[in-house]
Amino acid sequence: MQFPFQKIISGGQTGADRAALDWAIAVGLAQGGWCPRGRRAEDGRIPDVYNLQETAASDYAIRTEWNVRDSDATIIFSIADVLTGGTQLTQRLALKYHQPWVQVYAGMGTQQAAARLYDFVVQTPIATLNMAGPRQSEEPLIGEFVTQVMNAAFGLATDDS
Repeated sequence: MQFPFQKIISGGQTGADRAALDWAIAVGLAQGGWCPRGRRAEDGRIPDVYNLQETAASDYAIRTEWNVRDSDATIIFSIADVLTGGTQLTQRLALKYHQPWVQVYAGMGTQQAAARLYDFVVQTPIATLNMAGPRQSEEPLIGEFVTQVMNAAFGLATDDS
């Protein structure tokens, strides 16, 4: 399948980040991004299956900034409609770098979120897409939401349907 971008990047944290990277792997897209030194995540070391480069520091904010900086656009996923913490930082950094971004959240429903995401990526010139959102401990259903929205946006069948 052809996608309107060539690569997905994220920081490798549990939740939205890993779901984005797993989705890229599943559909055969290039994946990567920046992660904290030591491949640090809330569940321990980020597995090597993800093509992530380590920043010089273990600070999550640095990898968040570098992923925004090194991409053409950012998709922010969330369960809640209000962004907080590192997810809110992603939004602020996209604004700082004058980068296109869009948020999709669970309250929109999967189909509306997928339509918003799809419209955004086909109307925005993107080679490298940064995908971000909360970690698993903050929004336990975020990984499933990311996968459902991406599959719906690009017409991919899932085993869960």
